[in-house]
Amino acid sequence: MIWSFIKIAVFFGLIAALAYGSGFVMDTGGYVTVAFGGYEIRKTPIEALIILVLLFAAVFILFKLAGFVISILKFVNGDETALSRYFDRNREKKGYEALGDSVIALAAGDGRTAIAKAAKAEKLISRPEITTLVNAQAAQLNGDKALAETHFKTLLSDERTRFVGVQGLLRQKLDAGDTETALRLAEKAFAINPRHDQTLQTLFELQSGNNDWGGARETLQARVKAKALPKDVGKRRDAVLSLADAFAQMEAGQTEAARTSAAKANKIAPGLIPAAALHAQLLIEDGSRRKAGSILKKAWETTPHPDLAATFAAIAPDETHEARLKRFKSFLKLRPNHVETQLLEAELHLANEDFPAARKAISDLAETDPTARSLSIMAAIERGMGAEEAVVSGWLAKALSAPRGDAWICESCNHIHGAWEPICENCAHFDTLSWKRVPPSEDAKTMAAAMLPLIVGQLEKEQGEDVAPPQDDLIDATPEDADTQANDAIDDTKPIVVDAVDAVEETVK
Repeated sequence: MIWSFIKIAVFFGLIAALAYGSGFVMDTGGYVTVAFGGYEIRKTPIEALIILVLLFAAVFILFKLAGFVISILKFVNGDETALSRYFDRNREKKGYEALGDSVIALAAGDGRTAIAKAAKAEKLISRPEITTLVNAQAAQLNGDKALAETHFKTLLSDERTRFVGVQGLLRQKLDAGDTETALRLAEKAFAINPRHDQTLQTLFELQSGNNDWGGARETLQARVKAKALPKDVGKRRDAVLSLADAFAQMEAGQTEAARTSAAKANKIAPGLIPAAALHAQLLIEDGSRRKAGSILKKAWETTPHPDLAATFAAIAPDETHEARLKRFKSFLKLRPNHVETQLLEAELHLANEDFPAARKAISDLAETDPTARSLSIMAAIERGMGAEEAVVSGWLAKALSAPRGDAWICESCNHIHGAWEPICENCAHFDTLSWKRVPPSEDAKTMAAAMLPLIVGQLEKEQGEDVAPPQDDLIDATPEDADTQANDAIDDTKPIVVDAVDAVEETVK
């Protein structure tokens, strides 16, 4: 609307300027004299101006006639398209102007104008690969998915625009959630242009999301080859893919293949904790306990982790608590000052019922780095050393409201996972899980798992049962097992939990 007013204002301004200029020339006295070859022409200023304009018009017409005559001569000499090219030149100019207006409207987000201008351009010029693309994008902008799909399919018939057509259809299927069709289209786009980074990224995400780890590995190699991904990142992701493949092969009962894949993952990325743990687990099952122990010690030296300790314990599952503590000595010496080492040593001494040694091992960790795990260990130590119930319950109350500790957390969406996964179960991003501290806003179920040692001890006291020391179970049990045991124990011991703990539990809930 404003632009229309501006054009009208400019038009009337030009008319006014022309009228003023004409009046000024007419009012100007004198003559314009042109002399040549003994002739002299005298005209008034307005007459001279009119003659000059007519002269320019005559020259323009002369050039046009000359071009037309040349086209006729070419046609007579056998160039059958000479005349059509002459008349099409003006149409082509108008067509490209309409096409340019269409592209500008598309960039401005005006889909309706873009379609109208593209339709005009389509009538004036024969460039269907451009006009069809503009129409497809304009239809997408207007939300007309069916029309956009029709135009994208039209682009498939031209070799020059086939890749663009496939890309357009791929985006539509992704938006619609049709990942199966999107995967086929991504594979087709990859076959057309194997170095297109966006295609490679999309194909990789679709393949990994479909658990096609072999296909994802080939795509990853193509990305590294195309220099679309740094080599070190590609190496890390190759290890994650091998590990994911190993888990899938385990579920399928292909133990030998799983062992090979896990070994490859562990070799490529020694710092990938789940790879070391799985490789060692498969070696233990194969009877290669010494080799499994070496792998676990090497991984522990890099990054101490509970899964490594649990797998190391599984090397000799039937050993006594004293024998286990002795076997773990070399393991604990690798990173003696690490928090995980302190917690592990305290748990081992608890399992051996050496409560003073457990207290020495955990040191002041419950004060300097209080977590549900460290506080529950302190509660178990106090109970084992015969402390009053109020002291034990105090540690338990702290454990209920303390941070969980470390867990697998997605770097992209901060979603907490119970176990490592190659793809985040919340945002579906690949290789984004890191072992780090959980924010102190965890649910009551996790806190209940941390209370397991104290609750089992209370059962032992009240019921006089011979309950196995709980910390030994924590070394071997999975997080899911610990949660289940904790929930069952809590249900059985609600009457004996002190009032202070009940209050904290209620608050958490």
